[in-house]
Amino acid sequence: MTVDQTRPADGAAGDGGEPGRLYGPEFAADPRRVYDALRAHGALAPVEISPGVPATLVIGYDAALEVMREAETFPRCSTVWEASVGPECPVLPMMMSRPNALFTNGATHARLRAVIKESLDRVDPAALREHTEGAATTLIDGFAGAGEADLIGGYARVLPLLVFRELFGCPPEIGDRLVRGMSGIFDGVSPEQANAMLGQAARDLVALKRESPGADVTSWMMSHPAELDDDEMAEQIVLLLGAGTEPEQNLIANGIRLLLSDDRFGGDLSGGSLPVEDALDEILWTDPPLANYNTAFPRHDLDFHGHRLPAHQPVLISYAAANTDPSRASHARTGNRAHLAFGAGPHTCPAKGHARLIASAAIEMLLDRLPDMELAVPAEELEWRPGPFHRALVALPVRFPPQ
Repeated sequence: MTVDQTRPADGAAGDGGEPGRLYGPEFAADPRRVYDALRAHGALAPVEISPGVPATLVIGYDAALEVMREAETFPRCSTVWEASVGPECPVLPMMMSRPNALFTNGATHARLRAVIKESLDRVDPAALREHTEGAATTLIDGFAGAGEADLIGGYARVLPLLVFRELFGCPPEIGDRLVRGMSGIFDGVSPEQANAMLGQAARDLVALKRESPGADVTSWMMSHPAELDDDEMAEQIVLLLGAGTEPEQNLIANGIRLLLSDDRFGGDLSGGSLPVEDALDEILWTDPPLANYNTAFPRHDLDFHGHRLPAHQPVLISYAAANTDPSRASHARTGNRAHLAFGAGPHTCPAKGHARLIASAAIEMLLDRLPDMELAVPAEELEWRPGPFHRALVALPVRFPPQ
């Protein structure tokens, strides 16, 4: 049987035939309820990613792998779709065609990816850990005497930016605009304005490094034999910022939340048992910081896993739902890196080792300095940010004995 994904199928999200909604406070508070209801459709399900913006969500593990590995069948951009939704669509900045390694295909993608990967490979892991620990120490010193803190605004959101600025030779003023722009398009808040701010900040960084290159990732990308022009450079900077700050802050914060709220991982933190790597494995499997993304657009109408996919319409991978596919259910997540949180196929994240290193160092430093830290509110009362793409806390209030 083939289901036509051009029409909402009955039973999506259990609400009388409407597609599952990946927006609004109810979805933000409990996305797993939506994913579980969507499984009635099989490996794929009809959803809305914004009011009036339909898409197909891949929620089966095997189907998700297939989509990510078959780039020819599932290319990464569609100007046809972009024209149909118009420039005011709130999710457009996250899904629109951009000349970067994430949204290109074939030889163009290979060229751009090589610049990014080979430049990131020049980052010394020991130096990266040192930068992370130094930034963490500075931030913790700022609130350790208060006995309380919001670990989103005061730590998890700021730390990746400090590391990014160090690695990319980015001055604070440009870095602040980059992060504000990126947060705006993730949340869908004033997306056109946020996208413009983001693009201008990236171009300003490129202009600065053309004039004053240094021992940083931006300069290494500029000196790569592929010879990226300024527009190409700015687009890769936007991509790397998006991948390196917003999801990174969520990985750090969600890891801390798990360690402080789940007896399987927290235990007696003051006793020196800090299973940070185990907690990160759990988060990447069950609550990945980038929950739904990896947008693809079939060039032609396509029958896939019993569903009819219309040409030029978005197909999103739900890392969160695919990782928890009941057919792949397993309690042995510790040390298991078969999750899809970093993607798969030709577009696999080239910085997944960097991301884990930064997150583990950030969490370890925090727990080492504040071993008696605890959540200031029950875990179930924590508020989640809206939006279909990420799994991100609004705030993470904690308390601890002042130092």
